[in-house]
Amino acid sequence: MRLHREGKTIMLTTGLVLLVLDLLAYFYLFPDNPTAIILLALTSLILFGLVVQFFRIPNRLLTTGETQVIAPADGKVVVIEETTEAEYFKDRRRQVSIFMSPLNVHVNRNPISGVVRYFKYFPGKYLVAWHPKSSTENERTTVVIETSAGVEVLLRQIAGAVARRIICYVKEGNPVTQGEEFGFIKFGSRVDVFLPLDAEIKVNIGDVTKGGVTVLAELKN
Repeated sequence: MRLHREGKTIMLTTGLVLLVLDLLAYFYLFPDNPTAIILLALTSLILFGLVVQFFRIPNRLLTTGETQVIAPADGKVVVIEETTEAEYFKDRRRQVSIFMSPLNVHVNRNPISGVVRYFKYFPGKYLVAWHPKSSTENERTTVVIETSAGVEVLLRQIAGAVARRIICYVKEGNPVTQGEEFGFIKFGSRVDVFLPLDAEIKVNIGDVTKGGVTVLAELKN
């Protein structure tokens, strides 16, 4: 396991703040109360551990397949439905949405290999990730990847009530490889995947996904 580069500043800042609080408690606030000092130190360790675990990148054997769409994120499948994608395709698509809690790994991975045909960032609100309007009104990015067979898959990173920063590393025209990082969402949210109507969905509502490992769907060439 390793730690993600996006967490360096947050982890360092959190560690320093907690250390200063513990030192203040030891020398000034509770110098004669060892129980309070120990409890504060334990609380600091737990808080720091929670921050560190958020930025973890576990070692995984990634799944690859030309016609397979792999989960772009860790989390739980909360939406599987046929819907109209109005931003790019402007037609009917199959949508699979993965909700990411603050305890999940938050690296976002390319679900397929291909070329980025579309990228756009939208500033917006911070409604809870499961709110019906979050996919159209929250801060978000949209990425469309076209496979070598000409099939396009749309990904949408969506901020939530807690997630206040979306990071995306790809741009239009970039070639991308299945399983590699395409972005990161800090402190929970969700990722929507829009697939062709003839894609065979391989997951169910409530399934737990592993980014880069779980097969979401099979594409028809």
